[in-house]
Amino acid sequence: MPELPDLQVFSHNLDKKLNGKTIKEVTVHKAPKLNVTHKELQDTLRGQKLSLVYRDGKELFFKFSKGDVLGLHLMLHGKLFMFEGKSDNKYPIIELLFTDDTGLVLTDFQGIAAPTLNQEPKDAPDALADDAGVDYLKAILAKKKTNVKTVLLDQKIIRGIGNAYADEILWDARISPFSVSNKIPDNKVKDLVKSIHDVLKDAEKQIIKSNPDIIAGEVRDFMLIHNSKKKHSPKGAPILIDEASRKTYYTEEQELYK
Repeated sequence: MPELPDLQVFSHNLDKKLNGKTIKEVTVHKAPKLNVTHKELQDTLRGQKLSLVYRDGKELFFKFSKGDVLGLHLMLHGKLFMFEGKSDNKYPIIELLFTDDTGLVLTDFQGIAAPTLNQEPKDAPDALADDAGVDYLKAILAKKKTNVKTVLLDQKIIRGIGNAYADEILWDARISPFSVSNKIPDNKVKDLVKSIHDVLKDAEKQIIKSNPDIIAGEVRDFMLIHNSKKKHSPKGAPILIDEASRKTYYTEEQELYK
């Protein structure tokens, strides 16, 4: 699944490619989670100019000239492709065709990638938002007896972090992913928040550097810990893998709080 840095880069690139274009037609092929009818989506967006593409949490948002916003959640396997005239991509979910005959299609072989129109704002803050800072995480972690990685992955607590980046963040902060959340000291919560920002922002730079025009897929080869091709951390410690409900990459350089 694309995570926050991937989607941040996608949003920048899509904004550069599509900003200012006018919707000619919207075609919904398969979208069981769409919150309006196909006709309502088509009627709402047709003729509107795209004014901004941005990311929030794990979703992309397309804001139009009248203020309407189309959200796209790629889920596990959703991919975006540009096309000219007609899309020949398999497993289409939704297509946006613009008046200059260029288009954007969201595909997903599982059929679960989800478009929504004018969805309600989420309560949980984005991982890079000011309101997801030290005070917020201290208060959340103090109430939780679950492990800290589970908290970082909970999109109802903090949005945008997935499995791979949770491992990178926790290694950077030197906190074991198996630490009990309410046992983590305040000074380490500060380290955790710093690592969230440092790791996610650096990843965005790495993705842009290696794949400047990317709008689909995941770039992971630069990762330091959650990387099947690496056996040791930058500090030389063996990388360990826990194969529980999800693969967790970690090292014994990370302190376990319990």
